[in-house]
Amino acid sequence: MAHDMLAYSAAKRLGQKEYSSYISQGRNGYLPFLDGVLKNIDIVSEVSLGVVEIPIEKIKGTYTYLRSICFARNFAPLMSENTEFAEKWQGVYDIQQEEGLRDPIKVYEYLNWFYVVEGNKRVSVLRYCEMEYYHAEVSRLIPKYDENDKDIRLYYAFLDFYKQTGINEIWMTREESFGELWELIRDFYPQTRLSDYNARFRYFLDGVYRTFRRCYRELGGERLPVSTGDAMLDFMKIHGVPDSYDADTLRPMLKRFLMEIESHATTDAIVQTTPTRKQEVGLFGRLTQRTRTERIKVGFAYANDNRTSSWAYSHELGRMHVESELKDQVQTYSIHGLPEGMEAATRLNELVESGCKVIFTTSPPLLNATLKVAMEHPEVTFMNCSGWHSFKHVNTYFGRIHEPRFLCGIVAGVMSRSNLLGYVATFPTPDVLCGINAFALGARMVRPSALVSVEWTLKWDTSKGVSQEPMERLATQGVDVISHHNTLANRNFAPEYGVFTIVRDAAGQIVPDRYLAVPVWNWGIFYEKVLRSIMSGTMRIGADVSAGNPIRNYWWGMDSGLLDFFYARNIIPRETQKLLDVIRNAIESNIFNPFTGPVYDASGKLRVEDGEVASHDQIVAMDWLVEGVLGDLPETGDYHRISDLATGKMG
Repeated sequence: MAHDMLAYSAAKRLGQKEYSSYISQGRNGYLPFLDGVLKNIDIVSEVSLGVVEIPIEKIKGTYTYLRSICFARNFAPLMSENTEFAEKWQGVYDIQQEEGLRDPIKVYEYLNWFYVVEGNKRVSVLRYCEMEYYHAEVSRLIPKYDENDKDIRLYYAFLDFYKQTGINEIWMTREESFGELWELIRDFYPQTRLSDYNARFRYFLDGVYRTFRRCYRELGGERLPVSTGDAMLDFMKIHGVPDSYDADTLRPMLKRFLMEIESHATTDAIVQTTPTRKQEVGLFGRLTQRTRTERIKVGFAYANDNRTSSWAYSHELGRMHVESELKDQVQTYSIHGLPEGMEAATRLNELVESGCKVIFTTSPPLLNATLKVAMEHPEVTFMNCSGWHSFKHVNTYFGRIHEPRFLCGIVAGVMSRSNLLGYVATFPTPDVLCGINAFALGARMVRPSALVSVEWTLKWDTSKGVSQEPMERLATQGVDVISHHNTLANRNFAPEYGVFTIVRDAAGQIVPDRYLAVPVWNWGIFYEKVLRSIMSGTMRIGADVSAGNPIRNYWWGMDSGLLDFFYARNIIPRETQKLLDVIRNAIESNIFNPFTGPVYDASGKLRVEDGEVASHDQIVAMDWLVEGVLGDLPETGDYHRISDLATGKMG
């Protein structure tokens, strides 16, 4: 008998170890039981799902208390070997070893966890045998919706996803992630491998998710504070949705991706707010200085054409600055019109194939494509112009645009006669929102009753005509001063830049009248300093993904020269000029921050406490408008989903 009970004895030892671990922490060591979980829970319906295959790891407990005390939290048995329970357990184990268990268990599902009604010993044996899936007759218990309960809101998001796909195995930690995954896979249909359209999501589950899950766990994904579904969603945002995964091909790609997830779980990003004053050249730098005989090839990637986008044009000026200042030391390449999605990866690979060792991608929507190519080419340095993400394979950079925007607000507040200012904005991204907010704070500092009306173009394109309708709407409201693009670019196609008064031309259209002030990006300052750091050896080419290497994010301001501010001295009153010069000096000396509290949002909620200064994380994550700003944030469809990674947000 002792020999026959070897498996049970080994399983019981696992149970005792698990039980003791929980007890030592002052926690209940037995299985959870559904009767206890549902206490004071309002169940509004019970739905039969029939017999389906479920992940054994998602079986959390049993139905009643009396059954729960037979097992530890890991479903390993606790009863003595000389009991009937132990003999039956061993018998179930023998069947599993000889021919495999076949009869489905019966379970309740609640909040995507399963509780066993019939088949506890089978589950215990299957867990011990490290089986992944088993068939169960499932009854789903649906709780009453509660807006204030995050878990129930998340579960209802899961139910919507289940209704669309029939998949109950994939779990997320954010409500919006279920909708994002649906958008990615709604058209999934590998025609070369699947003939039944109705079975396509079942095929996705088997051919994509389960292979990903297996590799994810083999590489240690379980130790990370995200669900497998979270990780897969972000991985597919970067690499696309495949017809199926081949494990051997997936593993090396996933290994690099896990470095990114793990770094965000264990490492704080270093935010460099000003250029390094002194560049120390170490042994590596001296060696590279001696051995480098050819120019560094540097690539610049633009999502838009610099002939129609002031943003792209400002970066193009930066590229031209580098070529002028570094001359024979660098050779630059540029590509334009990249799609704002993963399709951009193909174009970025063109720069790699051209021999570029440093590549700057100049807008946030290019982030995911940049990360994809960077993980495939760790020998190349990639930098993306965005302020709210950072990665081990991709350094990010941006500027404190709110600083010159605040000064522009002062000018607008002084020069307005209507007390109503206008602001034409592109998308409600954090950098745009912090600019609007700083502008409003500056205006209300000199004119406390000033209001700022915002009109959205929902386009990055700044060619002539895109802004006409928003400007007309602002004029109709009584606005007399408008803030628009933050660099003048080519005035032939973008005459609306900076802060200006408005007038109707001979054709009756609203046009700029007098230009009052403008914030300007000097990207050449940043690009030159980064490339000089590489040439001096203080910054290495390629992604340093070694353990302990910090994630770095560059966030320079007016003190670095990256951002500048100009105003019309022949128009602005002398007293205002003195005020502007004083505040500008205070900002550049880091004595004054535009987001110094108290700062209230448009609904009256206190966002920055009195005397406090908004942190970097607060500013780059702004999703609200300050007091005095009129208008709501527009719906942007899938725009944010392009680069919003659940596992990769900084902060």
